[in-house]
Amino acid sequence: MFGKTAGEALVDLLIDWGVEHIYGMPGDSINSIIEALRKKQDKIKFIQVRHEEAGALAAAAYAKLTGKLGVCMAIAGPGAIHLLNGLYDAKLDKAPVLAISGQVETDLLGTDFFQEVNLERMFDDVAVYNQRIMSAEQLPAVVNQAIRMAYTKKGVSVLTIPDDVPKFEVKSGARVTNTSFTLPELFPQKEDLDAAKLAINEATKPVILAGKGAKHAKESLLALAEHIGAPIVLTLPAKGVIPDEHPLCIGGLGLIGTKPSYEAMKHADTLIMVGTSYPFTGFLPEKAKTIHIDTDPAQIGKRYATDIGLAGDADKTLRWLIENVEKHTDHSFLEHHQEMMKKWEEKLHDQEEDSSIPIKPQRVMHTLQQVAHDDAILSVDVGNVTVWTARHFRMTNQQFIISSWLATLGCGLPGALAGKIAFPDKQVFAVCGDGGFGMTMNDFVTAVKYKLPIVVVVLNNNKIAMIKFEQEVMGNIEFGTDLTNPDFAKYAEACGGIGYRVENLDELLPAFESAVKQSRPCIIDVVVDANEAPMPAKITFGQAAGYTKHMIKELFEEGKIDLPPL
Repeated sequence: MFGKTAGEALVDLLIDWGVEHIYGMPGDSINSIIEALRKKQDKIKFIQVRHEEAGALAAAAYAKLTGKLGVCMAIAGPGAIHLLNGLYDAKLDKAPVLAISGQVETDLLGTDFFQEVNLERMFDDVAVYNQRIMSAEQLPAVVNQAIRMAYTKKGVSVLTIPDDVPKFEVKSGARVTNTSFTLPELFPQKEDLDAAKLAINEATKPVILAGKGAKHAKESLLALAEHIGAPIVLTLPAKGVIPDEHPLCIGGLGLIGTKPSYEAMKHADTLIMVGTSYPFTGFLPEKAKTIHIDTDPAQIGKRYATDIGLAGDADKTLRWLIENVEKHTDHSFLEHHQEMMKKWEEKLHDQEEDSSIPIKPQRVMHTLQQVAHDDAILSVDVGNVTVWTARHFRMTNQQFIISSWLATLGCGLPGALAGKIAFPDKQVFAVCGDGGFGMTMNDFVTAVKYKLPIVVVVLNNNKIAMIKFEQEVMGNIEFGTDLTNPDFAKYAEACGGIGYRVENLDELLPAFESAVKQSRPCIIDVVVDANEAPMPAKITFGQAAGYTKHMIKELFEEGKIDLPPL
């Protein structure tokens, strides 16, 4: 560590922590760090992105997919500002990310110099650890602490490094600390476990709501559900925790959920929440006794009144419950909702086989399902495309990532870049709407540059369609949602990739079958029906009334009326 420049020490520490690549854009305030990366490019790769936002989103996606530290880097001023969207995605989805930002030289700080921004203040809200490094000797200990905090707090650490510091030599006397971290093993208290045991024993209509915190507990989750006859409902971030077509799974919850899950929550007398702090509490039971399992005690009862909190690891806690809770012999509640789920699936299959033109987005998801491998990665963007993927792509063992809590448009493509870099031998799809893809489409050339054969599926309806339907449900006339798009297939070719333009059904499956065989990145630009509404599982009176008001306004103010697909 001693006798190196601080820039070289930084790169060596990242390598020691197991970091394999960094996303970023070179620039004058980080040139010394870039040079140190060049010298070690056989051990750590620098992935040049075309916009720092995409780099931060990719770092967050990499952390979500692997559990490992995602790292991104930017210059002082504008570059650092561009990182914020991706860093907030990491913060809200609890992904360990390290952001390294350049800064003006130390003797220029506080002088309103060119590109000087108060980065400590700017990053303060997004970061669990936020430090400026002012000397070469300070750097090793602060870097280690930043990474340790990102892992243990499941969040963002930010290091701001003035331009001159990486050039300085790390002299003897610098504090040496560990490049490692340890997490405690949490297990609930005995009295809480006993209370949960009693509540589950007395339950006649139990429901399990599983979040992404249950991802490592698949077998125990299924075993408990079978043991007590409870249907399993999945939050969106938990899609794929168990197979969508498993008999115990009755789908997602909320506006993008299923009718069986809505009805199960409505009638449940006991709710077991596992690894989730689900925000839309209007879809949760009004009177059920609630048991909440989470490794973070601060999440228990955070959004929904909890009767029994079990602060502990999901897998170990579920296994204790399986061993101690009485086996339920009456599975009538489960069986009722399984029958409902069969009817719901029949309805979905009918939609997926619709041969209308323009192509229905449900049909596109069905086609994607036909070509996707069992271990494929789906990086899904935000908007109506989220609804179509959540409902109509049935996960088996695939991985699913999305901007769950920030719900930022444009997350699909950067997530796919990260997925292919992390898992080069797996199929990787970015599933995007035209609005989301338009946000970060410039980084398709990054996939071309690094020879990442991802497949980008664009549902192209020339609309910000989710907002269109939100406006209409509110009783308003659609406004400001039309998009003027390029030909995304030709764009792919202009970037050096392969493009497919699909307007007719007979082009759909052949395009997908061809794209997954290519050694270059592809865009499948599918023209879909702009009027296909993402109808909720249960339409409320207020939603119906709002839509009726919208139609009357259109008739009298615009002189037209378009009926929804009812």
